[in-house]
Amino acid sequence: MTSFEYDVAIVGAGTAGCYAASTISKAGYDVVIVERKDAEEAGHIACGDALKGADEFPKAIPKSEIADAFTNTAVDHGRFEIPQEDAVLDIPVPGELAVIDRWEFGRQLIGSAERAGVDFHYDTVVQRVTQDDDGRVTGFEAKRADERRSYKATVTLDGAGALSILQDTIDFDGTTFDTNVRYSQFSSAYREIIEVEEPVEWDDALVVKPTKRSAGYLWYFPRTPTEINVGLGFQMNEEPMQLVSDLREDISQRPELRGATVKDKLGAALPTRRPYDSATAPGYMAIGDAAAHVNPISGGGIGGAAYAGQYAGEQAIQALEKEDASEETLWRYNERVMDHYGGRYAALDVYNVFATAYDLDDLLSLLAALPGEQLSNALYSGSSSVGLGLKLKVLYETVGHWGTLKKLYDTKGLADRLLAHYETYPSSPDGFDAWQAERNSIMDEIYAATGAETKY
Repeated sequence: MTSFEYDVAIVGAGTAGCYAASTISKAGYDVVIVERKDAEEAGHIACGDALKGADEFPKAIPKSEIADAFTNTAVDHGRFEIPQEDAVLDIPVPGELAVIDRWEFGRQLIGSAERAGVDFHYDTVVQRVTQDDDGRVTGFEAKRADERRSYKATVTLDGAGALSILQDTIDFDGTTFDTNVRYSQFSSAYREIIEVEEPVEWDDALVVKPTKRSAGYLWYFPRTPTEINVGLGFQMNEEPMQLVSDLREDISQRPELRGATVKDKLGAALPTRRPYDSATAPGYMAIGDAAAHVNPISGGGIGGAAYAGQYAGEQAIQALEKEDASEETLWRYNERVMDHYGGRYAALDVYNVFATAYDLDDLLSLLAALPGEQLSNALYSGSSSVGLGLKLKVLYETVGHWGTLKKLYDTKGLADRLLAHYETYPSSPDGFDAWQAERNSIMDEIYAATGAETKY
C-alpha cells in the first residue's frame, strides 16, 4: 500500500473542495484533493449552471480566475411558466446573476487551487474512512487502478457530493454529526446542453416550469441565446419519473427548440432538504452537497459550497494551529454555515414540506396569483412581508383557493419561527441537544399544520 500524509485531505474536486483547499494551502499547509474522475473529467458536474452572487464569493479563489466560465451575465429574473393556468410569472432575482459553463467553471476552480499549491490525485476512489481508537477520523484508504493507497491527515474534508459514500463508512457514535439522512430527502436530476439555430426570446431569464406531478420540475437556463441548459428533476420520495423521455417530450413541445442538437448529457442527485444539523465529527467536516448546503427550493448549490469550503478551510487551519481537531474545535464551522444560510435554507424547506400535502393544480392556481416580488423575497431570504393593500389584492385574485392560502399563511408563520430558532444555533456542542429538541418541536407543528408526512 502506498502511503501519503498531509495536513488536510479533501475528497472531491468540486466547488467546496477547491475553495477549502485554496484557503488552507494559502495559509501554508499541505493539502491534497483526491478525485475519482480523471484530470479531463474533473469539474464535469451535472448542474443547472445558474450562479448567483459570485461577486461576493470567498477571496481564496478570486472571481478574476473563474470569470471566463461566465457565458451569460444578462439574465436578471426568473420566468415561472404555469401551463395549467396559461400564466407566466416573472420573479425578480436580487443581486448578481449569471449562467456559466459548469465544466469550464470546474476546470478554472481546479486551476486556481493548483496555483495555490494544492496537490490533486485523480482516478482515485475512496473505499473507507479510517478512525483511531477514540473515533477521530484520521484519513481514508483509496484505490487508483490496481494500487491501494492510504491517506493520513489531521483533518479530513468530505466534499464527495450528495449522499456521500464516506458517511456510510464512518462510525458517528458519540458525535453530533447528522445521520438523519434518507434518499427521500433528495432529488434525482438529469440535464442536457442543447444548441438551437435561432436565439431564444427569453435569453435574459431563468425559465422554470412544473411537470405533470408536483414531485417534478423542469428548467431552461440560457448559457447563450442559442445554447441552453435544459433539465428535469424529481423528489425521491415520489414515484420515479422517466427523466430523459419526459424532458425530451417537453422540449419537443417548444417551437423555439425544434431541431436542437444535444452537446452534453449528465445526471446527478442533489439535496432538497435542510442543511445537516451538524456536519462535524472529530477530525472530519462535510462540505457542500455532502452536507446539503443547497437551496432546497431552487437547487442552487454553488454559493453554499463556496462558503462552506471557506468556513471549513478556516476551521481546519484553527485545528492545525491548536493541534486539536476535536469536534469542539471544529464546531465554529457549523455556526458560520447556520448563521450565513443554514437557517434560511431550513425555512425554505418548510415550503417543500407544505407542497407535498396539496394538490398540484390548486398550488399552481394559488402561485399564479401571488406577487412576484414577495415570492422573490421568500425564495432568497426564507421569509417575506406583505402590506395590507397587497393582501387585499391577493385575496381577490385567489377566490376559490382561500383554504390553501390560509394554510400557506399559517405555514409562513411557522417557517418564520423556525428561521428565528436557527438564529439561536448553539456556540458549542454542549447546547446542541436542547437546540435540536426545540427545532424538532417546531417541525412537529409544521407537520400538524400542513398535514404533510414527516420528512425527517
